[in-house]
Amino acid sequence: MKRSLVLAGGGMRVAWQAGVVRALAEEGLEFDHVDGTSGGILTAGMMLSGVSPEDMCSNWSGVNVKDFGSALPLGDYLKGPWSLPAIGDADGLLTKVFPALGIDAGEISRRAAEPGAVGGSFNVVEFGGKRCHAIDAADIDAELMAAGMSLPIFLTPLRRGAQIWTDAVWVRDANVAEALRRGAEEVWLIWCIGNSPYWGDGPLEQYVHMIEMSAMGALLADFETAQAAGREFVLHVVRPEHPLPLDPEFYLNRIDADTLIGMGYRDARRYLDTMTPEGLAKDASCTAMTEPAPGVRFNDTLRGTVDGETVTFKATVVLPSEDAGQQPQLSGFLDYAPFGPRVFLADGRLEARGEELRYRARVRLDDGWQDLAVTRTLHDDPGPDAWADSRQARLQLGTRLDTGLTMSLADAAGLLASIEPVGSHGFVDRAAAVGAFAANGLRELLRRYSSAV
Repeated sequence: MKRSLVLAGGGMRVAWQAGVVRALAEEGLEFDHVDGTSGGILTAGMMLSGVSPEDMCSNWSGVNVKDFGSALPLGDYLKGPWSLPAIGDADGLLTKVFPALGIDAGEISRRAAEPGAVGGSFNVVEFGGKRCHAIDAADIDAELMAAGMSLPIFLTPLRRGAQIWTDAVWVRDANVAEALRRGAEEVWLIWCIGNSPYWGDGPLEQYVHMIEMSAMGALLADFETAQAAGREFVLHVVRPEHPLPLDPEFYLNRIDADTLIGMGYRDARRYLDTMTPEGLAKDASCTAMTEPAPGVRFNDTLRGTVDGETVTFKATVVLPSEDAGQQPQLSGFLDYAPFGPRVFLADGRLEARGEELRYRARVRLDDGWQDLAVTRTLHDDPGPDAWADSRQARLQLGTRLDTGLTMSLADAAGLLASIEPVGSHGFVDRAAAVGAFAANGLRELLRRYSSAV
């Protein structure tokens, strides 16, 4: 069966896709063709450059999100807002982001010429003809790849001769049609663009809504064209349950690449655990998301030492408000050098009983699954030692590890700094969500969910 991987856009949030690719690779899924649009060009570029799924995840940790845009010459800004070419240009992508991620256009072209190579395509719009071109990996260059990510208003387009090249987002944000043209019988669509009924106020939210409408309109048109032509194929879609945080949250360090990658791995594992050979219906439901209940997201980091090697556990928790009727979500990872590359959490969940908070998940080691549990006991013995009482935890990983972990003062500060509202819109609601958690913290979580265990 010929299989295509179609990587939709999503701005800097496509760090999430690295976690998805890692999970698909663990399942032994191989692809005959990889296609990238907009931000998905980064993921496609890494894969077609020969970057391993493990290195894709680690490379994202070395990217400075401020490098996604670079300043224009001063004279451009002096033209005033109505004549400004864009906020910045793509030089940062070319000179910093691509090298940090391991994207090498020359290597992509070289690999494309090898017998039996995985096919590749990158979607870029030629503005004069108002047409999206799926440029073959053998013909791609770094400037065209960057042009395919140069979102109007934010980055200037590529001017090459009489042609102007820019992001394909307003024409399409995922090219299923190209996958079918190349003979795909099974399409894996990796979708991190929002698709929920929520309509937000303000220019940023509505700009994103326009992208969502264009993306879904083009995707549905691809489905309808295939149906009219009698073109049968199996569709699999990996997507978040709720829309991912927007790029400004990444840019302002309200979320980081490691967190997004852990979410991508979690979401891919959720789909792999429930998928059927028939795949999904080819309609709007395949990418549909729901809005998260109001609540907060935070990172809980704990560390220990085993045989002289550092163990680091990081949990990303999404904690809904008490009256939301939803359970917390858990993603994250474990770093321990003897295990090799970073190990991500699948099927994560929280349990609470009395003063114990337990993170539970499965992790894949040596092609097999191990149960993981990290137990925190949040109590305060008599005396001025509340900090010492609440900073200890126990990690148990099948028969592989059983060790103590500790939250450092820096990690505690990191937890507080990581608290971000989810499912809340507007300054007042966001501040209220953070304030409620800051006032009660993890102990409040225990009270909320202890009765559910």
